[in-house]
Amino acid sequence: MELSEQNVKKQRPVHLDLQTIRMPAPAIASILHRISGVIMLFAVGILIWLLNSSLASAESFAGVQALFDSFVVKFIVWGILTALGYHLLGGIRHLVMDSGRWEELASGTASAKGLFVLTVAFSIVAGIWVW
Repeated sequence: MELSEQNVKKQRPVHLDLQTIRMPAPAIASILHRISGVIMLFAVGILIWLLNSSLASAESFAGVQALFDSFVVKFIVWGILTALGYHLLGGIRHLVMDSGRWEELASGTASAKGLFVLTVAFSIVAGIWVW
């Protein structure tokens, strides 16, 4: 049986307000995992530049070491560590899900919320270590 053009138009949403749609925790966790991967892509460049600069000479090592006295550099390093921690923990979560566990809605939501809690704890520890 063919659908008429009028029936197809009635089934489509007339106005989709994206601000009223609430994303579930697993979707947010997945999106943040991708964002943290992009952050780490750029962070690798920064970290390799710092390593290269620190190995050039004793004076450049002292210069890089002096950079770490700056609040901005400490904040950037803290952000890199937080992204690394989130991406690592999120990757472990994805590996567990690939093995067939935590795929149901309830366990997927619980694992996503657990990921958020563990990331906050890791971020606090990283902040204490950096400062």
